[in-house]
Amino acid sequence: MLSGTLLGAEMLNAEGRVYMGKFLWTAQLNIGIDVIDQQHRRIVEYINQLEDARSGEYSRAEVAIIINELVDYTISHFAFEESMQEEANYPFAKSHKKVHDLFAERVAVFQAQFDQGEDIIKALNSMLVTWLFNHIKRDDVDYVESVKANLQRQNEFVEKKKGLFARLFG
Repeated sequence: MLSGTLLGAEMLNAEGRVYMGKFLWTAQLNIGIDVIDQQHRRIVEYINQLEDARSGEYSRAEVAIIINELVDYTISHFAFEESMQEEANYPFAKSHKKVHDLFAERVAVFQAQFDQGEDIIKALNSMLVTWLFNHIKRDDVDYVESVKANLQRQNEFVEKKKGLFARLFG
């Protein structure tokens, strides 16, 4: 029986022992931009695959694939998120990108350690869970208003164009 579930971070079991568990996605992590929320959920799936790898049922090569796919997907997500911020003229886009870059550097250190044969899965997983949760709740929520406003402007533009084409060709 669990006494708490800090979204996959360390938890206490009924005996009061600390253990790692799955990163559980909850509605409180949604930022309200569906495509970003879907990407965040996919990152959580990768983190949970890494947690599964701790069971020892995965070969080192399989763990390497999970880590590489997690990193590749996360870097792609960062690029997408950053492009949305730039399009929205989000005033803190450059500092947000720096946060992403620092994270990528931290993960690269873990990858290098893994490549050298070190067992980094527990430490990497713990860092990923903590970082992602805090990043969503602290950093990502800050750009939501700007990006949503820009998306609304884009939708209004498209709707106006649809009306024009309907009048011309409809």
